[in-house]
Amino acid sequence: MAKPLTITLTGEQRRELELARAYHERPYVRERASAILKIANGLPARQVALRGLMKPRDPDTVYAWVRRYREEGLKGLLVKPGRGRKPNSSPLSA
Repeated sequence: MAKPLTITLTGEQRRELELARAYHERPYVRERASAILKIANGLPARQVALRGLMKPRDPDTVYAWVRRYREEGLKGLLVKPGRGRKPNSSPLSA
């Protein structure tokens, strides 16, 4: 049986995530911070992914958020530049 995903936060990390959950300008960072705090409080990551957020997420997605937070801190929860859908064509030159 697989070991459940856990994360232990320092007081400073917890405070940082609580502020991000409440006030970060990007909604997706607020959601990710909320998920990490719930896991740190003892909820199973799978339960958080499927029923603990505004909309269900793939558990692997939530696991990746935790891994990136462990590696990079709060900046690991941000979408990296160059990610996402690329334009279909280049803008017209004037």
